[in-house]
Amino acid sequence: MVLENINVQARDPQRTGEFWACALGLVDAGMSEPDLFEGRLELGDFWLDLCIERVPDPPPPSWRLHLDLLGGDAEEQAAVVERLLGLGATRADIGQGDVPWVVLADPDGNAFCVMDQRPAYRNTGPIAALPLDSADPERDGAFYAALTGWVPAQGIGPVSLRHPSLRGPLLELCPEPEPKIRQNRTHLDVRPEPGGPDQAGLVELALSLGATRATEDWAQGQPWVVLRDPSGNELCVLSDPGTP
Repeated sequence: MVLENINVQARDPQRTGEFWACALGLVDAGMSEPDLFEGRLELGDFWLDLCIERVPDPPPPSWRLHLDLLGGDAEEQAAVVERLLGLGATRADIGQGDVPWVVLADPDGNAFCVMDQRPAYRNTGPIAALPLDSADPERDGAFYAALTGWVPAQGIGPVSLRHPSLRGPLLELCPEPEPKIRQNRTHLDVRPEPGGPDQAGLVELALSLGATRATEDWAQGQPWVVLRDPSGNELCVLSDPGTP
């Protein structure tokens, strides 16, 4: 199994996708269409796709899963912020107060952070981390390690995972400030790999580790299976390789 996509909802996926393509240096993943933008972040031994899907009326922005971009020292961070503002980002106040990182929002209102300099952010590429709110970081860290093959790594949160190459972003399991109350606008997609569990097997593994199936109408009738992790965060299990 492999962590394949970071999936973001937006009213205008092409405009939002163009912003992120420039912000992150994404290459064309060959999957874009009017209602979907898909750009690929090449990370040496592996890649991650940023998928932005059209949702006419997405839920309010949620910070439970978001992107922390690589910044650096004060001068480097300021330069990254100015470049992103020039691409169409806006400054955002989500109640962060006096913090060393800078909170911005993409053209569709999805908040993200430009981080300060930290030793853990070595060889991450432009996305330093993917912070994910969790009711139990140790439990959810074990859950995502089993589903993605990512391994424990030194990070900022109480539990951090990373691709086995120790390159690319950190998946940070962070204590949630409050229980999840609505659908996340950003979620992760995992896909089965040859030689491992197929889609059905991966779904059963997730369920055995505390996931639940999403029962809403919007989650039905797709080639992927929509689950919620043990803390309620949406997660999709994609179809087997070679199938639509």
